[in-house]
Amino acid sequence: MSARGIGTRLRIAATIALLPVLALTACGSGDTSGTTPAGAQASPAPPDDPVPSVHKVDSVAALLPADVRKAGTLRVGSSIGFPPGAYYPNGQDKPPAGQDIDLADAVAKVLGVKLERQDASFETILPALGSGKYDVGTGNFGVTTERLKTIDFVTYINDGQGFAVKKGNTALKTKVTDLTQLCGLTIGTGAGTTFEATLTAQKGVCAKAGKKPYDVKVYSENGATLTALQQGRIDVIMSTINGLRYQAAQPAAQTTFRGEYHRLDVGFAFKKGSPLTKAFRAAVNELIKDGTYARILKKWGTSASAIETSRINPPEHT
Repeated sequence: MSARGIGTRLRIAATIALLPVLALTACGSGDTSGTTPAGAQASPAPPDDPVPSVHKVDSVAALLPADVRKAGTLRVGSSIGFPPGAYYPNGQDKPPAGQDIDLADAVAKVLGVKLERQDASFETILPALGSGKYDVGTGNFGVTTERLKTIDFVTYINDGQGFAVKKGNTALKTKVTDLTQLCGLTIGTGAGTTFEATLTAQKGVCAKAGKKPYDVKVYSENGATLTALQQGRIDVIMSTINGLRYQAAQPAAQTTFRGEYHRLDVGFAFKKGSPLTKAFRAAVNELIKDGTYARILKKWGTSASAIETSRINPPEHT
């Protein structure tokens, strides 16, 4: 949902499946490097693949700028980090998989273009859009008021901010509905994310409530965050709702989801004023209309986060 580097790449790619969830979305981080947490194991992509059946829709493709139609390619800065969003199920030398990958590929087919996907750390993608390095960014980028000042978004899912603890945790037994429940605890989250921004902005809530402040530890590697939780160096993870739910469903992760905190629309990211947004919105809506969108979300277990229609730059959820 959701404001989330990653210099080294994944060394132990087969274990990435349970590194997921540490920093999004949308919010989160797309880190693909780092420490392998205890109990992590490979997780193959689901077998259903709706994307090959998607075809170009001329009326939608016509919305692209003429130079893009002529070139036939778009440069995508892609943060590959964790399921169900985007990860490497078979190692970094093999193609990535995930909800974000499928949706981007399906949109490209509707538009009749090919994607030149470049792996990038989550926190570098948005600035790189402004410099012209990428045409579009993906990585579970949440739509926030602050980001809307410099970035245009085309929404494709509704995700957001949530919490998870180590299974058996006794310090936080209920769903988190108020940050004062975190007072006195240590929270792990990802660099450059909406989670870090929220925790920083609200750090005074504990003092106002007469409680000990919470401590925030920021990690640039997803594996390091999960390992810190498993080893007791942090009490709570704040990350994407869908990612944390996915993680909690993996027995080896040994985590428990502690509820949604703040929902955020998630979208493809563009530099401000990009001429690509109308075409992308139309392409997402075409996928919604023909049923491909629902199949992709069902494949990745994220149907509860479906949107009814794609929008350009909707206001942040309050």
